[in-house]
Amino acid sequence: MAKSKYVYFFGGGSAEGNGTMKEVLGGKGAGLAEMTAIGLPVPAGFTITTEVCEEYYKNNRKYPAELTAQVESYLSKLEKITGKKLGDKKDPLLVSVRSGAPVSMPGMMETILNLGLNDQSVQGLAEKTGNLRFALDAYRRFILMYGSTAMNIEREKFDKILDDVKEKRTKKRLNLAQTAKVSDTDVNEPELQEVIDRSKKLYEKEIKAPFPQDPIKQLWGAIGAVFGSWMSDKAVTYRRVENIVGIRGTAVNVMQMVFGNKGDNSGTGVCFTRDPNSGKNDFYGEYLFNAQGEDVVAGIRTPIKLDVFAKEDPAAYKKLCDARKILEKHYKDMQDMEFTVEEGELYMLQCRTGKRLPAAAFQMAVDMVEEKLITKEEAVSRIKASDIEGVFYKALDYSKAADLKAAHLVDGIPAVPGAACGIICLSAEAAEAAAEEGKRAVLVRHETSPEDVGGMHAAEGILTATGGKTSHAAVVARGWGKCCIVGCENLRIDYEKKEISAKGIVLKEGDYITLDGSKGAVYKGELPLITPKPPAAYKKIMEWVDQIRKIRVRTNADTPEDAKIAIGHGAQGIGLCRTEHMFFSDDSRIQAIREMIIAENKEAREKALKKLLPYQTKDFEGIFKAMNGYPVTIRLIDPPLHEFVPHDKEGQQKLAEKLNISFASVKNRVDQLTEANPMLGHRGCRLSITYPEILEMQVTAIINAACTVQKKGVDVLPEIMIPLTIDPKEFKILEKRIRAVADDIIEKKAKDKKLKYMVGTMIETPRAALLADKIAEYAEFFSFGTNDLTQMTIGISRDDAGKFLPEYVDENKAGVFKADPFQSLDQEGVGILVASAIQKGREVKKHLEIGVCGEHGGDLNSVKFFCRAGMDYVSASPLRVPIARLAAAQAEVEASKAKAGVKQPTKTSEKTKSKTAKKSAKK
Repeated sequence: MAKSKYVYFFGGGSAEGNGTMKEVLGGKGAGLAEMTAIGLPVPAGFTITTEVCEEYYKNNRKYPAELTAQVESYLSKLEKITGKKLGDKKDPLLVSVRSGAPVSMPGMMETILNLGLNDQSVQGLAEKTGNLRFALDAYRRFILMYGSTAMNIEREKFDKILDDVKEKRTKKRLNLAQTAKVSDTDVNEPELQEVIDRSKKLYEKEIKAPFPQDPIKQLWGAIGAVFGSWMSDKAVTYRRVENIVGIRGTAVNVMQMVFGNKGDNSGTGVCFTRDPNSGKNDFYGEYLFNAQGEDVVAGIRTPIKLDVFAKEDPAAYKKLCDARKILEKHYKDMQDMEFTVEEGELYMLQCRTGKRLPAAAFQMAVDMVEEKLITKEEAVSRIKASDIEGVFYKALDYSKAADLKAAHLVDGIPAVPGAACGIICLSAEAAEAAAEEGKRAVLVRHETSPEDVGGMHAAEGILTATGGKTSHAAVVARGWGKCCIVGCENLRIDYEKKEISAKGIVLKEGDYITLDGSKGAVYKGELPLITPKPPAAYKKIMEWVDQIRKIRVRTNADTPEDAKIAIGHGAQGIGLCRTEHMFFSDDSRIQAIREMIIAENKEAREKALKKLLPYQTKDFEGIFKAMNGYPVTIRLIDPPLHEFVPHDKEGQQKLAEKLNISFASVKNRVDQLTEANPMLGHRGCRLSITYPEILEMQVTAIINAACTVQKKGVDVLPEIMIPLTIDPKEFKILEKRIRAVADDIIEKKAKDKKLKYMVGTMIETPRAALLADKIAEYAEFFSFGTNDLTQMTIGISRDDAGKFLPEYVDENKAGVFKADPFQSLDQEGVGILVASAIQKGREVKKHLEIGVCGEHGGDLNSVKFFCRAGMDYVSASPLRVPIARLAAAQAEVEASKAKAGVKQPTKTSEKTKSKTAKKSAKK
């Protein structure tokens, strides 16, 4: 039996892996292998695969048996290529040990630098480089990283040692003022030696053992720390909020160290091949001279911009620009790069597809098409649902200049554009607690760390006193599209007093502040925000989306106002108009529906319904006009009647007075309507079976409105939908009643121009899906109500699921579902019913029109499934219409990429459009 390969090498101009192997090598390992293969300067090293992480946790934190030998073999290969030996007293090989999951998780897992240093090799490093300060600085960093990461000693304890030495020795030696800030680079050799000695004593005190001097022991300790960080609270939280599921774990990258802390001709940086905020083709990033590792992203020192780097070290900057061109041309996408300059030589440490703001995503996609880097189809495929949502993020109203000036508090570095307003929260826990209470929060920290990720996700915006545009706060906030201001150096934060201050103004935790991430300005108080217009690049991408997609997109709308909003977002009709929502718009309507419900006989019910008829007719006229020729699917009354009546004594007494009947009569009727399980009770088509007068009033309103609007020259395409059908006989009874009422009105009102309408049903019960072929004998269209279909199929109430469903979605707990089945369709279960019902229906009626109107109609992955299943259209809430359009286009791109000979879902929907559908498509 062949042994598993757990380790892959890269270096010396060749690599065993490549950029397509993210699932095995992680994003970082795949990027290192690919950069090595295309000739970029990458330090040599090897990657331990994600499979090891998976087996590590499956086998009670034990490594596969073959791993030790493979690591030892590749370590020897690394030593041979570099000409150095790990732990050598005279010229030691030092390595970094870094994480790297298949999906980018910035700052969530661990890194250890300078591994291989001990009390002897640090002297050898100093002699070899002729730079004692550099060697000591590298050693103190290693002790800190290893102690805090591999051995879980609180990092703050190490930081306090360095801070204490700075205050008591460095500041005194430099004769600095008490308030002056001491940089890490100000600390000299004797002071660094004191930091090292005290850090080793701290380690021994905490661990009850000396700091390890054996480099091999150090290496395995670091590898264990990286694998252990996969299940750390911060990493688990990040995967939860990002909905990252189905990946094995993290890889571990062991790589020869290169040093950015060797002096003023060395440094470290993070950059993006294009501006991740605007999307412009501008080189964007930051650099720190005489710095190492995480200094840039950690926000410990404020870095310089790349244009300053270009002036200070033009030779190194040119090498970086060359790497930028090579990587973007190779990957055909914006790259996020980490690099180190060691005494003028450039080394690439990481490349990955860079996170970008929503508006930037559209701009980059359009620009790259125009630059002929990618096709329109590739551009459309790169856009995410969150990008569309983010285009409409709030912004400050700059027309209120006087208000902004009066409220101004302090300025910082604008890291992520947009605006945010919320209460000040000085800890991640406070931000999470505020969000749970329904309050908007702004997380304010000296600097954020990966442990803050839960609070960062909960907050509306993020404000830090330190850091630059590529700091941890900026990188994570940008990935989530959250407004962020960093490097706000004039902001004072007092965690003990729970307050912040600037310009003599003091604000307490819980007070409101407003952030302008576009300008870096912070304002006291709660300022109004506005929704900006989408950029031109958004409109261009959506034009391409509509050129590519085949199925249509409608909207769920109950008012003319909602219909107009949806049309503005590209809707091609209404897939769900809920008539019962119209009953609640004013007191006279709710009074009439309640009078109908309380009525004791048919005559009294009809009298009350006559009061509702003109209201419903007027509403439908407005919706038909707004749709202007697009189809409108109107669902007859669906909720149980008890939802329309008051259940408290006071409300029932008031109703009795208005109806001029006894309180007892009202109470008795309400009690009669009460059901143990109303979702499965007297609702939907069952109401029309029991109270046909309700159906007759609603159909009368629909057809009268349609005839009136049609006479005014507007095309009208009404589709009357029966909800909650469970049987073909049931549907046939109601279909006949609808046609009797509708045809009579049309005969009288539309003799010169016959009004065309359709009658169909919602498929929202499993029985209806199973009997779809029989129901299709009478129905002209199906619309899947996937909200009810989901809860009836999986036997979980969507109203009560919040108590336990998170456990079912969390991969670290039950992990039954990949996603919330009420947000993204359960394709393995409910999806089978949907696909089966479509097939059954079309076998009986070839031209059966089929759509979906549940909330899944606005979910990216669900819409792609509906496209593959052969639907004619999807319907979504007005603001999610663009997402549905995008999903439909991406489904077509994915289908076209399928390999020749692989059978794809039959797109019968395009061949089986009804005459009504064809008419709407022309619109």
